[in-house]
Amino acid sequence: MILLDTDVIIEVLDKYSHKGQALMLKLIESGEEYCTSSVNMHEVLYGINKYSKDSRLVLQLLVLGYSKSDSELSAVLELSAERKGKSVPRLDAIVASIAINNGCSLYTLDEHFEVFTDMGLKLFR
Repeated sequence: MILLDTDVIIEVLDKYSHKGQALMLKLIESGEEYCTSSVNMHEVLYGINKYSKDSRLVLQLLVLGYSKSDSELSAVLELSAERKGKSVPRLDAIVASIAINNGCSLYTLDEHFEVFTDMGLKLFR
């Protein structure tokens, strides 16, 4: 299963984005199922609602919630990144923990997620 990060969803939803078309093609060619997290869904829906866009398409995505075990792992991930001198946004540590605990590969355009690969995060490339 591939967990879609907010930046990938935004690009894919932008019908004028050539990058989004390429990202979607790569996802389709993988043959894998995909989902997003509750955190990413919030971020995407915030933007859709802010700019009065239609949310029906994005609401069809499978959404993984944020559990107690995810909160435990995200705290460890965030602290580990800080100790390496590579602070990352808290929400990204949360997304990484959801991906790791659900056995998902994360599809993202953000390079700072690399800091979590030694802690079990798989990145979809």
